Amino acid sequence: MEPVQSARFGPVTVYFGDKSGKYPDGNQVVVRGADAVIAFDTPLVANRLAAALQQADLVILGHVHEDHMAGLHLLPHTPVHVHEADLAAARSWEGLSRHYGYAQPVVDAMRPQIERAFHYLPRPDAIGYADGAVWELGGGVRVRAQHLPGHTAGHCALLVEPDGIAFIGDIDLSGFGPYYGDAASNLADFRRSLRRLPELPARVWITSHHKGVVTDRAAFLDLLAAFAGRLDEREARLLQMLEAGPRTLAELARQRLLYPPHATDVWTDSAEARSIEQHLAELLAAGRVLHDPTSGQWRLAGR
Repeated sequence: MEPVQSARFGPVTVYFGDKSGKYPDGNQVVVRGADAVIAFDTPLVANRLAAALQQADLVILGHVHEDHMAGLHLLPHTPVHVHEADLAAARSWEGLSRHYGYAQPVVDAMRPQIERAFHYLPRPDAIGYADGAVWELGGGVRVRAQHLPGHTAGHCALLVEPDGIAFIGDIDLSGFGPYYGDAASNLADFRRSLRRLPELPARVWITSHHKGVVTDRAAFLDLLAAFAGRLDEREARLLQMLEAGPRTLAELARQRLLYPPHATDVWTDSAEARSIEQHLAELLAAGRVLHDPTSGQWRLAGR
């Protein structure tokens, strides 16, 4: 197996997962101060970094999903800090199931897959943190949490100060665009977080997936605009789907707004439905679609 590629930015080392951390992998971030070492998340690549990871005095999860916990089994005695809104999802499978919010047969089918593919183990000892939490690493190095919900309720950017290095997690600037397909996701919050992200005092942006590291602000803003633009593209696509006539949420989910037709993961239809219903709620509030609660059908307003 080839050695893991890495890049260093002051006190921060980024270890790149497979294909720049493309899901199911991710990019591992380690921050070293004079007195402490902190790891941000533990993606699959963490399992190839046991020596580096075991130096960590603390793991901070920027948010909770299976792919960000894939190396925690290597660190059973290392403290894990999680934003308080995602804390229950880190502590137990029941909490993670509520986080996903899918029907019971779906989460029951997901569990063995997650345990096998991501070495999943719950962390009942996880400790909650709040927006603005600060961790001092010594030598002037500190980490500050900036709550940017939407992807999950507790999704945070982790800013390494004073170097201005921002780990922005699953605001991953990918061509796929934002993901908000779980019960803990929120489209309106995601929109607000995307507008707030450029306000972070950062000069380096690190994503969990895909892009890896961006060091040019103009390039970052272009990527962010394209990423956010996927929301409007999906809305337009959804309206096109309704031009063919009234549809139920289940019918719209089967037509696919986010995923290609060949995507057949057990959770795909559930994630589609959750994403679409949030767009429909926005369109309903704007008076652009109507809903018939008797039939469950959605249609364009004025049709």
